[in-house]
Amino acid sequence: MVSTPFSSLDSFVALPRIEALALSPDGARVVLTVATLKKDGTAYERSLWSVPADGSGRPTRLTRSAKGESGAAFTPAGDILFVSARPDAEADEDDESGQLWLLPAAGGEGRPVTRLAGGVSGIAATALESERIVLDAELLPGADEGGAGTGGAGAGGADGGAGSLEAEAALRALRKKKKVSAILHEGYPVRFWDHDLGPAQPHLLALDLDELVDTIAAVVEESDEKAPDEAPEKGGEAGAPYPETLPRPRDLTPRPGRSADHAGVALSPDGGILIASLRLSEQRAGRQALVSIDTTTGDRVTLFDEPDVDFESPAVSSDGSRIAFRRVAKSTPAGPTDVEVWVAGVDGSGARRIAAGWDRWANDLRFDAENSALIATADQNGRGPIFRLPLDGGPAEQLTDDDFTYTHVHVDRSSGDVVALRSSWVVPPHPVRVARDGVVTPLATPAAAPATPGTITEVETTADDGARVRGWLLLPEGASDAAPAPLLLWIHGGPLNSWNAWSWRWAPLLAVARGYAVLLPDPALSTGYGLNFIARGWNSWGAKPYTDLLSITDTVIERADIDETRTAAMGGSFGGYMANWVAGHTDRFRAIVTHASLWALDQFSGTTDSSEYWQRIFTPEAMVEHSPHGHVSDIRTPLLVIHGDRDYRVPIGESLRLWSELAEHHAQPDGTTVHRFLYFPDENHWVLKPQHAVVWYQTVFAFLDQHINGAEWKRPELLG
Repeated sequence: MVSTPFSSLDSFVALPRIEALALSPDGARVVLTVATLKKDGTAYERSLWSVPADGSGRPTRLTRSAKGESGAAFTPAGDILFVSARPDAEADEDDESGQLWLLPAAGGEGRPVTRLAGGVSGIAATALESERIVLDAELLPGADEGGAGTGGAGAGGADGGAGSLEAEAALRALRKKKKVSAILHEGYPVRFWDHDLGPAQPHLLALDLDELVDTIAAVVEESDEKAPDEAPEKGGEAGAPYPETLPRPRDLTPRPGRSADHAGVALSPDGGILIASLRLSEQRAGRQALVSIDTTTGDRVTLFDEPDVDFESPAVSSDGSRIAFRRVAKSTPAGPTDVEVWVAGVDGSGARRIAAGWDRWANDLRFDAENSALIATADQNGRGPIFRLPLDGGPAEQLTDDDFTYTHVHVDRSSGDVVALRSSWVVPPHPVRVARDGVVTPLATPAAAPATPGTITEVETTADDGARVRGWLLLPEGASDAAPAPLLLWIHGGPLNSWNAWSWRWAPLLAVARGYAVLLPDPALSTGYGLNFIARGWNSWGAKPYTDLLSITDTVIERADIDETRTAAMGGSFGGYMANWVAGHTDRFRAIVTHASLWALDQFSGTTDSSEYWQRIFTPEAMVEHSPHGHVSDIRTPLLVIHGDRDYRVPIGESLRLWSELAEHHAQPDGTTVHRFLYFPDENHWVLKPQHAVVWYQTVFAFLDQHINGAEWKRPELLG
């Protein structure tokens, strides 16, 4: 068998990976965010690279720092903005918060643009023709109390948050000095995916880059202001003044609560108006409303808001006259709802839906170069093409027609071409240019595509109700009639998802390199096949999604190059739910791996980080009928249970209860069991640390090897 980086787990996690893309205003160059493994193999560090946007030339590394850089964006002048925790020579030595930095287009060192005590979460939006940008940042609410804050709603831009930044910094210093980590919650939710919410609240801050002062005299003046005999005691309550050499952020969302947990923002070309999808709290839930915020005064106007509807993902045309957005009614047990694409005047006038007959869910909305159509991506048939959605009411037009999925789409205003990242299950994300006629040109990249093992082919079957169910089948080298390969059924998460794009975390090629055929099916509930296909599994997860999986597995094992006697199933999140459901309903598989899985739906729905959503899409009866825990006594297949304790989407209690009930029903009198439980105390839903990803795969492959190939169980060395 030919050796590839997938033959060695250490080689695989060491592969460089492209995570994001930004396009310069003139369309001439692309900046890539590239992650590489740190020397100790326990984390990834990120750097920015520049490549020509026309497919010529070679990559040039732009940044180097121990802390890394990410979140790149361009200013109209071509300067590069990014977020980094790299040291700021003029800040406190122990400040490790991520700040906004600027790398001048004319050359020279990057320099800090912010010095917020809590750092910058990210660049929310930049403008096409203005030096004004909007940042995501978290501020402590206590700094606003007693009149010392940013003022009431709409006042943030007027006073620039006078006093609040200093008070906020002092309050953070006091909490740090007293070693207080307690959080007082006054609303729901309290957690999100893998982190606690609070005590800081998300804000949108406007900032004018043309106020950035960068002269020797200015630096000396600032140093004089912080002379040793006048500087506040470190960690004290006074708080140092915000540096005058840096542009002072203006709070566009004063006293926000969780409203600035936005679902997308966009700036008008002149930077004067921010269109934002803000969250309006509702008891345990919330809805997203579309608002217009004056970035100078902070005045706010609600453009679109309806009960039980989310308005999200706004985009602004390059002439500033129109906006585009998604309108999504909240789903109920009766069925899923469509993702509608709408356009309107920038003031909300003349709103209308476009592409109404297009049975796909649009992502990455962008106006094209002429502002006559939207450029969007969408899942489709196990791929993720780029589409053009005409504003005149014409049908959606597919621009790309290959086996790839496109993300991080940017429109070149000078040519009308599109620049994006694309990937498939055999090619990692890489930058490309897509011409108006759909011709794709790969761009230079510092992360060349690795050699991959085996082959990939498309498979499909017909379900009992006549629905077409398809998937990808990856075959190892040498699989044949004479040497059929064992089959691994890998079930995707979501459930509103599709096996259509590369994942560095879920890597079926690692199994292929070890001789397994891997089936990646899209059963009922999968996206890219229309609303009716999703509805087939709605409010009934254990019905058609389950039978679809078995039907396509039946079709695949009829192949002469597949060994039907050696099969296993695995999945994570919803895929873990389905793995649990499979375990309780059939013994056809020799082994099952269930990662971050839902086990008891009644328990899960009240402890997950977003309980209202899960309780809203199920009837109480369906939650009981389709809960895997009710079938624990019927399990006959060895299970490998895997979970991270910092998973707040599917809390650890699911696997703790699963493990307890497996022992209750299936352990031997002496406590021994064929099942295994791999537990990560400091990992989240995905188990992302590279050293833990290696242990994850080592354990999974040892478990499969034992039960599929009859090998002796071998505990991975680092598990003690």
